[in-house]
Amino acid sequence: MKNNSVKVLGIDFANKGFDEVVGSLLSRIKSNRKAFIVTANPEIVMYAHEHPDYKKIIQSADMVVPDGFGIILASKILNTPIIERVAGYDLMVRLLELGNENQLKIYLLGGREETNQKAVANINRQYPNVQIVGSHHGFFDWEKNKITAEIKAASPDIIFVALGFPKQEQWIARNLDQFSKGLFMGVGGSIDVLAGEVQRAPRFWQKMNLEWFYRLISQPSRWRRMLAIPRFLLQIFKIKLDK
Repeated sequence: MKNNSVKVLGIDFANKGFDEVVGSLLSRIKSNRKAFIVTANPEIVMYAHEHPDYKKIIQSADMVVPDGFGIILASKILNTPIIERVAGYDLMVRLLELGNENQLKIYLLGGREETNQKAVANINRQYPNVQIVGSHHGFFDWEKNKITAEIKAASPDIIFVALGFPKQEQWIARNLDQFSKGLFMGVGGSIDVLAGEVQRAPRFWQKMNLEWFYRLISQPSRWRRMLAIPRFLLQIFKIKLDK
């Protein structure tokens, strides 16, 4: 276990409260330090457990935060409780708020072209002091594109990558060495919420730790992905029984 972290299926999660995580990330941004942040839920951890190459990518991140009640539950089952959940969407919004306060530069990569443009427009409206220095949809040829060069030239403080897992983490890991600064964070479907195309679960569902169930009801096509949750918990109980 790393300092101030909790290991869940081989992944070291930052054992910090939301505000402490935000403070740490803002410090990195202000000091122009490069950082790779992963917001991992049970689906991501289970995928990493079953795909060693992806697991290495997650383990290489500067910080992995527990995005999902399942991670918190697993840490309690293993008797190494994590302080609190750090939801990826909440973290993204807080970074946008800080971007507005500090006039930070942001690049948005991912989503359909229309979705990407809507998200940019909404950021410009809600956070007028944020500088959107570039954006690009998520449907591009990984071998033939100028995205990395474009981002380097724009020199953003934060790069939100909304390619969905595992692609967003794979893209960051593949390109990170090209940059000398920037906070890189995979945000997945949060771009759809930013664009106003998908509604986040109401506060009641969030407080009851049932946001995952609300998403399943709202997007039934997610049911196959949700099967990762019982498989994840089964692995956790196996570890518990082996101790």
